[in-house]
Amino acid sequence: MAPSSERLFDSLGHFGRFQAFVYFASVFQAMSCGIHYLASVFMAVTPNFVCGIPGNVSSVLFYNSSESSLEDIWTLWTSTENYIVVQLENGEIWELNQCSRSKREMSLDLAYEYTGNKSVFSCSDGFLYDDTKWKSTVVTQWDLVCDREWLAKLIQPTFMLGVLIGAVIFGDIADRVGRQRVIWFTSAGQFVFGIAVAFTFDYYSYVIVRFLLAMVSSGYLVVAFVYVTEFVGIKARTWASMHVHAFFAVGVMIVALVGFLVRTWWVYQICLSIATLPFVLCCWMLPETPFWLLSEERYEDAQKVINIMARWNKVSTPCKVSELRSVQQDDLVGGRMGDNDTSSTKKHNILDLFCNWHIARRTITVWLIWFTGSLGYYVFSLSSVSLGGNEYLNLFLIGAVELPCYIIACIGMDKLGRRNTLIPFLILSALICVLIMFIPQDFNILIILANMAGKFSIGVAFGLIYLYTAELYPTIVRSLAVGSGSMMCRVGSVVAPFCVYLRSIWIFMPLLIVGIMALLSGILTTMLPETLGKPLTNTLVEATEMGRSKKSSSGKTPPAHTSVALEKIEMFGQETVSTEK
Repeated sequence: MAPSSERLFDSLGHFGRFQAFVYFASVFQAMSCGIHYLASVFMAVTPNFVCGIPGNVSSVLFYNSSESSLEDIWTLWTSTENYIVVQLENGEIWELNQCSRSKREMSLDLAYEYTGNKSVFSCSDGFLYDDTKWKSTVVTQWDLVCDREWLAKLIQPTFMLGVLIGAVIFGDIADRVGRQRVIWFTSAGQFVFGIAVAFTFDYYSYVIVRFLLAMVSSGYLVVAFVYVTEFVGIKARTWASMHVHAFFAVGVMIVALVGFLVRTWWVYQICLSIATLPFVLCCWMLPETPFWLLSEERYEDAQKVINIMARWNKVSTPCKVSELRSVQQDDLVGGRMGDNDTSSTKKHNILDLFCNWHIARRTITVWLIWFTGSLGYYVFSLSSVSLGGNEYLNLFLIGAVELPCYIIACIGMDKLGRRNTLIPFLILSALICVLIMFIPQDFNILIILANMAGKFSIGVAFGLIYLYTAELYPTIVRSLAVGSGSMMCRVGSVVAPFCVYLRSIWIFMPLLIVGIMALLSGILTTMLPETLGKPLTNTLVEATEMGRSKKSSSGKTPPAHTSVALEKIEMFGQETVSTEK
């Protein structure tokens, strides 16, 4: 957006009734993004299981407990190393393990311990699953266990890969065809693909449809963020843009609630997808943003939108498109005159982020923070169901704790500074990861509270990194810097599920990795310059000098600085904003 936006919002209001309607309608759908991103934590659960049996069971034995059916044994199951002894109606006695079964050759009495000869067979008759918690999951639907377990572990990473690709594709399309059309398509796509997932007929169709769902969900989140920021004035934009993520967190809480109420995976998926229906039915009423219309020289359409905004906000004399055009022309002329010495005609690439040692060190640090923020966010979220206690309550609390962290991030970066807020919360998240390792495993409540604190800390750091990144780089590479950072963030979201799977090697391995990354990020952040109260730089020379300055801005700052900075930043690539989720 050019500074002409200041003229528009000074005339119409920065967050009037019209902006409130557009904002809450758009961010309502952001809940569905949070829903689909974390839906697999319950949909792809692997319950306790053993090999299937070739006949009808007459007796079941587990250690010293004898039952008439397998369903009564699951409450006693404590380890994957356990096995169950069953006697069939024909007198055969079998030992059932998770991925194999053994037939006792010479056994007349039903006993748990047996030292005689056994014939080992594969699980050719399928598997028997514990359905006391979940009646059906995608794992039990398609037997994604044992030698097919790796397929189950690919469900979340392939979804995150779709998130990565969707953010890139739809961000570009929105600049070409408009925000409104992409919002229509992606919101309808979330509903259609969300329902379609429930009716997939095998694992591969399930993964493909979920991949498409990830693309449209990510695309909506990116474009909706740009859409609302182009309707909100500078006085409210920082808080409004930051709290788009709060509605994402509400979606995570909805996943926990629906998972608690519905225990069949395809019904669960349908219930989650229906949450998108209200917006799909009314999203056609949302207008195109006036700034995109102006960029496409559709001046009459832009004036119509401005007039609608004026009526909603009860403004009797709205500004005219001709006034905005004249301001834009003045800005362009002034910008060209001011950029004669900045090689404005030069096309910049990723190598410009490594043009000298100071900028290269800054880029590595910023990329590491983006990666760590995303990694920590999803490790804490995905691991919450494995903390013990009530897994549904755990996930709900992990989502709920995210709501206040964005408020703290907004206050902290305006009062303390970006770096001075980022450093303590990164280091605090690392310390919490270490602390969790020393909490006894039977202290479930303390473990859950510590994980909530970890998610809160990483959430604060995660919430302010976009604005801080944009302020650290000059105008000529600002969009490139934010775009590359958000790409590293999406790489972190792809890696996070694999990191969680390392719990099978050592239960604290994911926390150890996140803690090391957070500590390293926090230490490196101390070498970044503070940007609070400083003007945005235009050249790489100015950005380098800012890094060499030993004096950080710790004095009083003009209250509108954050909003003005965000205003200028949005001129250079809003399509990269909010892709960190």
